[in-house]
Amino acid sequence: MDDKINEIAFQIILYAGNGKSSAMEAIQEAKEGNFEEAEAKIKEAGEELSKAHGFQTELLHKEARGEGEAINIILIHAQDHLMTSMMLKDLAAEFVDLYKLQQ
Repeated sequence: MDDKINEIAFQIILYAGNGKSSAMEAIQEAKEGNFEEAEAKIKEAGEELSKAHGFQTELLHKEARGEGEAINIILIHAQDHLMTSMMLKDLAAEFVDLYKLQQ
């Protein structure tokens, strides 16, 4: 079972990392006045984070059915990574809006 939970945790880390990178790229694009590209990067971040969230939801459903997995540090890291990436995406969208106001 440890291999399965680690596999899921690494999927969460992968997609959360992709989302985080896209969110940061959105801020940089907005900073340079490339608002269409910034918006595309925000959308891309949302899509990647949605994939990560899907793996998280799978774990939550299993837990609710009483089929929960043992929690390990990799899973805790994955959860932390996902939540901070989701917050960054939301903040990046705000930054894009703020840069638009400056134009």
